[in-house]
Amino acid sequence: MKEIMDFARNLARKAGGLLAEKFTRHNPVYYKGTIDLVTEADKMSEELILAEISRRYPDHGILSEESAAKNEQASMRWIIDPLDGTTNYAHGFPFFCVSIALEKEGVVVLGVVYDPIRDDLFSAGLGSGAYLNGKKLHVSSVNDLSHSLLATGFPYDIRVSPDNNLNYFNVMVKKAQAIRRPGAAALDLAYLAAGRFDGFWELKLKPWDTAAGSLLVTEAGGVICDMAGEKWNLFSPGLVASNGLIHGQMMEALNSSPPLG
Repeated sequence: MKEIMDFARNLARKAGGLLAEKFTRHNPVYYKGTIDLVTEADKMSEELILAEISRRYPDHGILSEESAAKNEQASMRWIIDPLDGTTNYAHGFPFFCVSIALEKEGVVVLGVVYDPIRDDLFSAGLGSGAYLNGKKLHVSSVNDLSHSLLATGFPYDIRVSPDNNLNYFNVMVKKAQAIRRPGAAALDLAYLAAGRFDGFWELKLKPWDTAAGSLLVTEAGGVICDMAGEKWNLFSPGLVASNGLIHGQMMEALNSSPPLG
C-alpha cells in the first residue's frame, strides 16, 4: 500500500504542477453546458494522470470526469478529478485541486487531494488516518452549529432545476456562524478533515468530486451520510459531512428546510 500511496501522491503533485504552470497563462475554455465548462488544463492534467496509471497499473479500472470509463469490471479502480474547481481556475481564482482516489472492490482505500497553489498535499489510507504534508489530521472540536463554519456548493443546473440547494442554504445560513462557497468539493472535504471547516453539504456531486475527500473526512474522525441521514455512497444524490459533533444539528436544520420549487 505504501508503494501505491507514493505513486498517487507523486502523480497528484505532477498533475498539480502542470495546473499551476498553466494557471499563469491564457487557458482556453470550452462549455459543456450553459455554465458547465472545461479548460485545456483539465484535459492536459487528465491525459497525464491516465497515461501514468495505464503505464503503471494497466489492469486497473479508471473513472474520470472528462473521459470514458476504462476496465469497468476491474476489482481496483482509480477515481480521478484532474481539476476540481474548473470555474475558479478559468477565472483566475486560486482555489482548485487534483483529486485521486483508489477503490478496491467498491470500497475507497486511498485518497489524495493536492492544492498546488498552497502546496497542500492531503492524503488518507483506509484504516491509516488522514494527513496534510505528513502531519496527521483530525476534524474540529466545534460542537455548536451556531459557532460553526460550514461549506457548500451549488449544482451546475441551478438555473433550471428547483433542486438547487437554495432552500437548504437559506436555512443553514441563519443557523451557522458562517458559510463559505469556495467552489471545489474535494478541497472542501479536505478542509473539513483538517478542521478548517466544521461541516459540509452539497447536492448532485459525482464520484470524482467526493471519492478522495470522503475518505479524508472519515479517516480524520468525521462523519458522512446522505441528505436523508442514511448511509452514503459515491452515487448518492447528496452528501452531508461534519466533524460528528454538529452532525445531528446539521441534519435537523436541513430537514427543516421548506419544500423544493
